[in-house]
Amino acid sequence: MMGHMDSGLGMDSTELQANLSLGCIPPPPAPPPVPVHHHGGGNSLHKSNSNSNSMQQNEGLISMSSDNSVLFSSAVHPNLFQERPIMGHSDASSPNPNNVVVQQQSVGNKHAFGLVANSQPPLKRRKEGGGSCLPAHTISESPFRSHSVPQHLQSQIFSPSLGAHHMVQQNFHQPLHNFPHSDQILQQNNAAFQNCSGLNHSKLQSENQALLIQRPTPSSIQALQSSLRSNGSNILPNLPEGSQQMIASPLQQIFLDTTQTRAAVGTWGNQHLSTVDPDLWDIMEKEKVRQWKGIELIASENYASLAVLEALGSHLTNKYSEGMPGARYYGGNEYIDQIETLCCDRALAAFHLDPDIWGVNVQPYSCTSANFAVYTALLQPKDRIMGLDSPSGGHLSHGYYTFSGKKVSAASIFFESLPYKVNPQTGYIDFEKLEERALDFRPKILICGGSAYPREWDYLRFRQIADKCGAVLMCDMAHISGLVAAKECLSPFEYCDVVTSTTHKGLRGPRGGMIFYRKGPKQQRKVCMNATEDAVSFDFEERISFAVFPSLQGGPHNNHIAALAVAFKQIATPEYKSYILQVKKNAQVLASALQRRGFKLVTGGTDNHLMLWDLRPVGLTGYLFEKVCELCHITLNKNAVFGDSRATAPGGVRIGTPAMTSRGCSEADFESIAEFLYKAVQIALTVQREPGKQCIKGLQNNKEITDLRNDVEKFASSFEMPGFDLASMKYNH
Repeated sequence: MMGHMDSGLGMDSTELQANLSLGCIPPPPAPPPVPVHHHGGGNSLHKSNSNSNSMQQNEGLISMSSDNSVLFSSAVHPNLFQERPIMGHSDASSPNPNNVVVQQQSVGNKHAFGLVANSQPPLKRRKEGGGSCLPAHTISESPFRSHSVPQHLQSQIFSPSLGAHHMVQQNFHQPLHNFPHSDQILQQNNAAFQNCSGLNHSKLQSENQALLIQRPTPSSIQALQSSLRSNGSNILPNLPEGSQQMIASPLQQIFLDTTQTRAAVGTWGNQHLSTVDPDLWDIMEKEKVRQWKGIELIASENYASLAVLEALGSHLTNKYSEGMPGARYYGGNEYIDQIETLCCDRALAAFHLDPDIWGVNVQPYSCTSANFAVYTALLQPKDRIMGLDSPSGGHLSHGYYTFSGKKVSAASIFFESLPYKVNPQTGYIDFEKLEERALDFRPKILICGGSAYPREWDYLRFRQIADKCGAVLMCDMAHISGLVAAKECLSPFEYCDVVTSTTHKGLRGPRGGMIFYRKGPKQQRKVCMNATEDAVSFDFEERISFAVFPSLQGGPHNNHIAALAVAFKQIATPEYKSYILQVKKNAQVLASALQRRGFKLVTGGTDNHLMLWDLRPVGLTGYLFEKVCELCHITLNKNAVFGDSRATAPGGVRIGTPAMTSRGCSEADFESIAEFLYKAVQIALTVQREPGKQCIKGLQNNKEITDLRNDVEKFASSFEMPGFDLASMKYNH
């Protein structure tokens, strides 16, 4: 047994341990250096002579392959922790360029040496069977197989290529208490420390056990090593000259495996979505097919370019950057500041704005968020706002509430709202009634802009009314921002104080919002002669920035801001101007084609990219028509028209041309789309007439719907798909 082994000094090893720990006797003479045998590979090991009773029994022969992978044999030595460079060298110029050291690990009542290197680059490992990732070969012939070694420790290997104290460990991710024999080994380890003189046993034992039962981290490894050094560095004999010991509990081997910890980063961090989450990836691939094979007519949707998608799905999402460029609450924002500044500069340039007169905030998460930030910045709770009524083509975020008085949007909850409306006969905004109501209501903010208004906005008239009632004039240009940038509609910037917008509709950017605000002397703004000014300069910038952050949002989405910067760069090209011109042409063609087929459009047509289709004259609801079209692979959205009393079953649908124009559709193609819509109306009328068929669930296999869907998919799949690599799609047939 180990405790009664003859040391060669007239005492057994237990006595030797005690005397050496007290410094009573010198260490024994050093035997020859540990032999290191290089060979070309294979699994052979060189066993040590286990019959010797001298200290040479501690040597343990080491086998070393050509790739510097080290296999180790069994030897006998107590639990120790001492360090000394091999051959007395530790630098690159030494005979040991790999700075190899010897590591000894105890396993049950057996011990083993292994070589570990300090400074080699990580080795690309490969899987060997179902266990550890071994550098070159297994240790199936290891003498460990003949000893009582826990199974989870039988496939460990040390390699100079893995770096100091790096070791491949099987079952690394399991809790320690799950390992076979772990309790037994821990008890043996603590018992060995109890036999050593000069130790604070309770302190060392508690520290050792606490460090061993927690998940391995660099700090826990260092703490354990420090504890062993401070408490037990001189308690037992030295190993042979020219070696460095790393003696600890065999369970400490798990803590030494920083290589495995780093390799785990690649496991979760550098795998593709199709590997990590095939279920979600499969759903996303199906959505790709839906977009590719469908006709997209929702006026507020569009397709982003590959460049925009690359920026949106980039590493920039990792960074927190609360605040504004140059004034962040976190460090490390040097390049984030550059990105946001670039985006703001491009935004002003895209809308042809003088940076001395206009500023912009590109951090809002959506246009609804941007609108509420403006209200928060410029109003007090219960202050008054006026916007276009939703059934007249306005947006919910402009203060909408239902006929019964239910407040739908946060704008109507926190502020007093009074809508203005369109003329029921013409569908155009009734400016006479608007002015009358505004002078009575006296809103603090007058809002122009909407989500389903197909005509131009008379900004001058809005400016005059706003000045008469002392209101800030705000425009929500979300739907027409692309046309404004291309100068294909009237610009709100000439007369408005604040302008908000989405970034993904006509602009073809990522989904988000932005706020433009006036700055500088107020005389620069064109105003009505009766207007009064309470201050010399605009103070919107600071108030709006503070409302966005910290009042309403946290950190901006830097990946979105970068993607928006890309979109603005594309907007500055002649190709974008041509695109917007085609959007308007296609809208005109589609509107005319529907009217030729006898359908009614609100206002009788369109001046921009969208049209509001009133289905009530043909006896349909927008809800039923939307569902039938969806089954035919045509997407549009139900929308209220003036006079609707049921929000859940509005009488119209809204359709637009930006998305299909992005895919390359021209006027002739929209003639075909008009015919598809006509057929969908006929199917919907048939469904509505047949009892029990109002339920959409039973229509999936309807022959008329199936035939129209096949025609639609054949048509749509013939066009390009921005941002998609059709060849790499899972469902590209």
